[in-house]
Amino acid sequence: MGIFGALSTAVSGLRAQSFALENISGNIANSQTTGFKRIDTDFLDLIPDAPQKRQTAGSVLSQSRSTNTLQGDIRTVSTETNMAINGNGFFVVEPRIGQADGDAVFSGSNFYTRRGDFELDKGGYLVNGAGYYLKGLPIDPVTQNISGSVPQVLRLDNAILPASQTTRINYQLNLPQLPKTAQYQESKTPGSQLLDPADFMTVAPNVTATLTGAALGGGVDANTIVNYGETLTVTVDGAPVTMEFFDGSLGAYSGSNVGIDVQAGVSVTSALAAMQTALRTNGGAAVADATINLTGGNFAITLGTNMVDVMTTSTTASGLGIPTAATTTAPTLPWLDARVQSVAAKDADQFIAQSISGGAITVYAENGAPTNLQLRWAKVNSTQFGGSERWNLFYLSDADATGSAPMWTNVDPTADPTGDYVFGGNGSPSPAVEYTQLNGLTVNGVLVGDVRLQHGANGLTQFADPNGTAEVTALNQNGYGAGEFVSVAVNDNGRVVVSYNNGQQLEVAQVVTANFNAANQLKRMDGGVFAATSESGEPILNNDGGIIGASLEASNTDISEEFTKLIVTQQAYAAGTRIVSTADEMLQEALNMVR
Repeated sequence: MGIFGALSTAVSGLRAQSFALENISGNIANSQTTGFKRIDTDFLDLIPDAPQKRQTAGSVLSQSRSTNTLQGDIRTVSTETNMAINGNGFFVVEPRIGQADGDAVFSGSNFYTRRGDFELDKGGYLVNGAGYYLKGLPIDPVTQNISGSVPQVLRLDNAILPASQTTRINYQLNLPQLPKTAQYQESKTPGSQLLDPADFMTVAPNVTATLTGAALGGGVDANTIVNYGETLTVTVDGAPVTMEFFDGSLGAYSGSNVGIDVQAGVSVTSALAAMQTALRTNGGAAVADATINLTGGNFAITLGTNMVDVMTTSTTASGLGIPTAATTTAPTLPWLDARVQSVAAKDADQFIAQSISGGAITVYAENGAPTNLQLRWAKVNSTQFGGSERWNLFYLSDADATGSAPMWTNVDPTADPTGDYVFGGNGSPSPAVEYTQLNGLTVNGVLVGDVRLQHGANGLTQFADPNGTAEVTALNQNGYGAGEFVSVAVNDNGRVVVSYNNGQQLEVAQVVTANFNAANQLKRMDGGVFAATSESGEPILNNDGGIIGASLEASNTDISEEFTKLIVTQQAYAAGTRIVSTADEMLQEALNMVR
């Protein structure tokens, strides 16, 4: 069989190279096809059965070798519904076989592809450029969890997104230990950082501090009580006022203190009135309402409620009965225990001046009606005045209120029966306040409903802040108004996300991928899809991501490599033709031997 065998072998080689050329041609033709997987050619030698010493090289058989597991380059595109798989796996798709009553009819069979150029068609389906429809798992719109296990053709609804009532507001902030309100006066009025309930409701009278001296006669001459040249120093909130008694009949006072004329004929009552004027005039705002007079026949210096301390010193105090040593009087503010349930519109400006802003947020009623919820914090007590660190939270319930109608409403924290937010020395609420319930919340006439202010375990604190303002670290809510369909996209978790014009984004489906133990044994079909075979095994579905949105996988064909293979194939084919020519010539010579 020598010559005939060589001829047959050469022909098998020509056939094999032709098969390889066909694969090269197809690879080059699909070099720009999205998700295309090139086909390489393997050559298999066929050895005839013969003794070891008589074996020949044999013929050749060509066969295809898939490259389904070799990924092409991933490039970014502007279409947000396009997607690519980074790594192994295939999109699960299904072809449409017809239409009934205007809706697509599907075959019910799964195919697999790497072609991810999906776009939304008029029916709301995601279909790729080859006409195959994407399959995935639906997502529950409430829980945002996957609600199925069997992939189904994804169809998106472009209907109006219904409104959702606000039921939770995440609210976290730090309150300053010393709130610097508009009314706060750092040096002159201690306690001015606190809310004064007397400005908004009827409370018990303020308790004043009184320093009482000896019993005096108001009509007697003052110079019988004090001597010329004696002084009395009254220090309130660090501001001293020194009054010196002098004889006005000898001329005007020329000393460095404040002169009080006690010449003959000036009664005790007149001298005390002059002392009161001197104290109010020279002592500043802290003693603007202080009085010096006779109370029950006794000399008395009566102070206002905002005093931190009062000290009196005198060169001689025998007549007035005031101790010569320094005397400290702490203010008593019992009205701090009163609770302001609401603030009338007529008192709104005063309330703003005694509180600090806590932020504002838009909330939504059940029908989607929006309203602006404004929050303000007012400190109502402090350890400085013998109480505890207490705050009240108010919200603007009716911005259009007038006169005595309530404008701001106080909030009751759920954890504290007093209705206050109480903070311990460590800056945390005591008792803990993880949330505050606002039942039947109504703002500016809009009934929002029951809303929970969620602070969290450590979301509410009171630490020193040099600015004296509330530092809001979280303020968001879960409600929204109705929205119209705007667009659809696929995120990098493989979730199909629908965007609406109300700013909401709703995850509606999870794209699944299919993996195979022997992906190169899949059967190739038109349109860049594959079908499972007994050799490839059954698909293993997963939804763990690996998907890149707004991207496409290019063909894994390398043009330069294909041209290299083309040159080799061409040369091999030409060499095969030489074998055929040589065998033909040898046969011709054999035939000529019989002539």
